[in-house]
Amino acid sequence: MGSYKICMCFTRKFRWNEAQPPADVKQAFESFSGGADLMTSDQLLRFLVEWQGDAGAMISDADSVIQHIWLRRHFGKFWKPLLTLQDFHHYLFCTDLNPPIKSQVHQDMTAPLSHYYIYTGHNSYLTGNQLISNCSDAPIIKALKRGVRAIELDMWPNSAKDDIDILHGRTLTTPVKLIKCLTSIKEHAFSASPYPVVITLEDHLTPDLQAKVAEMVTQTFGEMLFIPEAECLEEFPSPEALKKRIIISTKPPKEYLGSRKEKDSTEEEAWGKEVPGLRAQLENDDKNENDRSEHGRDEDDPNDFDRKFRQDSAPQYKRLISVKAGKLKGGLAESLKVDPNQVRRLSLSEQELGKAANSHGTGLVRFTQKNLLRIYPKGIRIDSSNYNPLIGWMHGAQMVAFNMQGYGRSLWLMHGMFRANGSCGYIKKPEFLMKIGPYNQVFDPRANFPVKTTLKVNVYMGDGWRMDFRQTHFDTCSPPDFYTRVGIAGVPADAVMKKTRTIADDWAPVWNEEFLFPLSVPELALLRIEVHEKDGFGGQTCLPISQLRRGFRSVALFDRKGEKFKSVRLLVRFEFVSDCC
Repeated sequence: MGSYKICMCFTRKFRWNEAQPPADVKQAFESFSGGADLMTSDQLLRFLVEWQGDAGAMISDADSVIQHIWLRRHFGKFWKPLLTLQDFHHYLFCTDLNPPIKSQVHQDMTAPLSHYYIYTGHNSYLTGNQLISNCSDAPIIKALKRGVRAIELDMWPNSAKDDIDILHGRTLTTPVKLIKCLTSIKEHAFSASPYPVVITLEDHLTPDLQAKVAEMVTQTFGEMLFIPEAECLEEFPSPEALKKRIIISTKPPKEYLGSRKEKDSTEEEAWGKEVPGLRAQLENDDKNENDRSEHGRDEDDPNDFDRKFRQDSAPQYKRLISVKAGKLKGGLAESLKVDPNQVRRLSLSEQELGKAANSHGTGLVRFTQKNLLRIYPKGIRIDSSNYNPLIGWMHGAQMVAFNMQGYGRSLWLMHGMFRANGSCGYIKKPEFLMKIGPYNQVFDPRANFPVKTTLKVNVYMGDGWRMDFRQTHFDTCSPPDFYTRVGIAGVPADAVMKKTRTIADDWAPVWNEEFLFPLSVPELALLRIEVHEKDGFGGQTCLPISQLRRGFRSVALFDRKGEKFKSVRLLVRFEFVSDCC
C-alpha cells in the first residue's frame, strides 16, 4: 500500500499492484507450452524462433534464459529447466535478457568510411553553453564512453603565445590545455568501441605552434595514429582496417587563407521543443540561405593571424592530416564535385545544408558516396541545443555533429540512431544511398516513395518508476497518471506522433493499445517513445526501426539527458506486416 497526505490532515491509501502478464503473453505461453502450467526448454526455444524471430537461437540459449530467471526469482533453489507463466512474463520484461535491438556489432565493417554514419560531436570540450561555460576534458571522456567516434577541438594560442589552449573562440569560455584533451582521448578512445576515433581540429595557430601540436599528437598517440603513405587518399580505409586508430582531420594550412566573415540571422530551436519537420526546416533554411557561419564566421576560420604566418606552415603538422577538410568554394555545385583521384571532407552549417538540400539534393548524395560530409549547428545555438539530424542522414552526410552536452528531442534521436550496430559508433548507410542507377542516377531525397512496410506496435504496460522515483515525485497526493506518446521520426511522409490514454493513479500502468505506422523509408526511420505524467516526465527512448527485433520486447527508458533509468521499462510488441500476414 502507498499512503499520501492530503491537506496535511487526511491520508489516502493506494494499493500497489504487481505487473500481471497481458492477455497476449498468456496466450503465447499457453500456445507454446501446449496448455500446460510449465514451459520446457524445447518449448521456449520454439517460442524464440517462431514468435520472436530469433532464427539463430539454440537450446543453450533457452537453457540460459531459464537459469537466469530461476536465479533471479527463486534464488537458484530447486532449479529445474521449466518456466511458470510468471517466470515467462518476468523474462519478457527483462531489458537485459530481452532487449528490442541487438547488442552486438553485426554489420559489415569492411567498406570505406564514407559508407557509414559516424557518431560525431561538436565543440566536444564544452561543459555547457557556447558562450560562458567551462572547457574541460570531462565531456570528451563522457562522449567517448557513450560511443561517440568524432571529437572536435578548437585550437588557439594561449595568452603567452607559447602553448595551445582548447576553447570556443571569441567567447568567455574558460580554456583547457590541448595536451590534457589528447591524453584523455588516448585513455578513453576505445572504452566503448574498438573502431577509429576521428579528431577534427579547428586550427587558429601560427606555424611554430602547429609544429608543437604535431609533436604533442605524435608523442601522445604514437602507433595509434593513422598516417597514410600517400599525401592524398583515393579511397578511405574501412572501420575494420582502422580499428584502434586515431585519425586527424582538418583543413590543410593553406585552406585557411581568405576565409570570410558572415552573420547568422535565424531563430534557434529552444531546448526540449518538438523536433522540427523536415519540410518546415528545409523551407526555413532556404529563406535564410545567407547564414553560412558560426558565431559570425565560417567554422574553422582563424582570421586572427596575418597571412604570412600561413605561408610556411609546419610540414610535420600537415603530414598528420589524414582526412583533409575544406569549405564551400565557388558555389555548391563546384564544392560538391567528386574528384576521382582523391577523397576529402566538406563541412556545412545546418543552414548551408538546408540550402543545399533544396537546390542540390542529389549532388549531396553523390558527393557522400565517396567523400565525407560534416554538418555542424548554426552559431546562434548558444544554449548548445541541436537540430533535426535526419536531413543530413537523408542526404548521406556521415558526420552530423551534435552538441552532446545538451539535451532535447533532437539529441534523443541522435542517441537512438547510434544504439544500432552494437552502439559501436559506426552504422552502415542504407544501400539506396550508395547505389548508382543505369542512367547514373542516385537517390533523390525529395522524391515521393510508396509504403514499403507497416510497423505494428503494441504498448502493453510499464513498470519500474516506484523503484527509481520518490513516492511523491510526480504527485504529492496520489500515484502518477501516465500516458505514452509513440511515433516515427523519418522522412516527412513517415513522421507522426500518437498517444495512449492516461492511466490514473497507477505506478504500473497497463495501456494495452495498438498503433500502426506505414513506412516508406524504414531504413531511415526511428521509433520514438515517451512516457509523460500530467505533472512530470516519465522517460523516453528512440530506436532504429531497421534494427528492431520482432515479438515481445522489454524497452528500457532514459531520462531527459539520455541517462538510462535503473528500473523503468515498457513491455512492447513489434510486428511488421510481412511478419504477421
